[in-house]
Amino acid sequence: MAKRNKNAHDKAKEAAEAARPYVQRLVEDDELRDNLRDAYDAARGAYDRAAGSKGPAKAVLEDRKVQDNLRSAADSLKAASEALREPRKRAKRGGGFGRLLLVAFVAAVLAVALSEDLRRALLDRLFGAEEEFEYTSTTTPTEPAAETTG
Repeated sequence: MAKRNKNAHDKAKEAAEAARPYVQRLVEDDELRDNLRDAYDAARGAYDRAAGSKGPAKAVLEDRKVQDNLRSAADSLKAASEALREPRKRAKRGGGFGRLLLVAFVAAVLAVALSEDLRRALLDRLFGAEEEFEYTSTTTPTEPAAETTG
C-alpha cells in the first residue's frame, strides 16, 4: 500500500510540474485569460439555449444562435491554444533611444523654464543679442505749477 501511494504521489508531482508553465502563463497573460473567458461565456450561452429548446441535437443542427455561440467558443479556444503553444511575448521595455530622446527633451524644457540665465542665452542665440542702451531725454523737464489754496 505504501508503494502504491508513493507511486501516485510521484505521478501527481510530475503532473503538477508539467502543468506549471501553463498555469503560470494563465496567471500572467491577460489575452489568454480573455480568450478562455470568452470561450466559456459562448459555450455557456450555447448550452443554456440548447438545454431550453426541444432537444440539444435539434438545437445544434437548427438553431442559428447556438451555432454562432459554438463557433465563437471554438474560435476563442483556438486562439487560447495558439497563445499557449507560441513562446510568451515579452513586454517591450520602452525603446532605448526614443526614451533617451524624450528624457533629454523634457530635461531641456525644464532647464530653460527654470533658469533665467539659460533662457536669456537661448533667446540671444535664436533672435540675436539685445543691445543695451541708455535712454536720455532731449527735453528738459518742466516744473509742476504750484498749487494754490483758496
